[in-house]
Amino acid sequence: MTALSSLTPTGLAAARKHTALPKADALVEALPWLARHRGRTVVVKFGGNAMIDDRLKASFAEDILFLYHAGLRPVVVHGGGPQISRQLDRLGLESRFTAGLRVTCDETMDVVRMVLAGQVQRELVGLLNRHGPHAVGLTGEDARLMTAGKAYAQVDGERVDIGRVGEITDVDAGVVRALLDDGRIPVVSSIARSGEPTDAAEGSGVFNVNADTAAAALASALDAEILMFLTDVEGLYRDWPHSDEVISRLTVTELAALLPGLASGMIPKMRGCLDAVAAGVRSARVIDGRVRHAVLLEILADDGIGTMVVPDDTAPARPRPAPAASGTGPGGGNGTAVTWQETAA
Repeated sequence: MTALSSLTPTGLAAARKHTALPKADALVEALPWLARHRGRTVVVKFGGNAMIDDRLKASFAEDILFLYHAGLRPVVVHGGGPQISRQLDRLGLESRFTAGLRVTCDETMDVVRMVLAGQVQRELVGLLNRHGPHAVGLTGEDARLMTAGKAYAQVDGERVDIGRVGEITDVDAGVVRALLDDGRIPVVSSIARSGEPTDAAEGSGVFNVNADTAAAALASALDAEILMFLTDVEGLYRDWPHSDEVISRLTVTELAALLPGLASGMIPKMRGCLDAVAAGVRSARVIDGRVRHAVLLEILADDGIGTMVVPDDTAPARPRPAPAASGTGPGGGNGTAVTWQETAA
């Protein structure tokens, strides 16, 4: 191959044009998707390996900033389970789980608030604000954004108290809308204020809530165009573990039929997809956060990279066929009445 330094000025210019052409093709392919989503709200739940891998964190921030500068209105919701566990370990506190749910006593709740609002959120806001004064961090406590009631684990059919873990009962998205209208990117930690207790046993203060269901509730309250979950699998598998084929597209009716058979780790995300689309969100997607720029690939490409959930009356939007309702697939508005399944923190 001829070195660029040996080319004539005309040949060098032609070579530059040639190497830049794929970039132009990518932008042209994205154009109809940008036009379709411009001005629309996109809620992204930030989680999985993308939260702990520095390169993936940086590419995620770039994706959100791209959407922002392209005229979309991104909102980020996050939990922080691994970071909370590490901090509890540093403090000599035990991480206890019941039925897969973190037991959150008052002391643990203090750590949850500190890590989510003081560490995970601050880092993400910092990454987004490297390129301008765009991101603003808040929790579900702020301006009474999210209200929750006490949730319980189920063990052998018995209700078990797991402390300050909450089920979202109401979302007042006014503060998020105000930030969006002001040209900001809201970054929301999955903590909720408690409602008025019915008796002393219900307690008061704040709750640790599942970030997946928090994102779904907020997307519903904002009448979002898209809800997206970053996770550590490619999407919803058709017949795991017998096949690694990913279901590209599901209607809410098809997903409702599959939901009881899913692995517990996938239930909060797919339940969130189901509830959000049923509440009016145009589509919900589960995508592989281990892939750099996964958010852009899902929104701005013709075939996407994950599993998309749409209303029953939506025509197929991807070239791959819709699955039969018998598929299975485990994997790793006011926004009220979202069913809490499992705390990600």
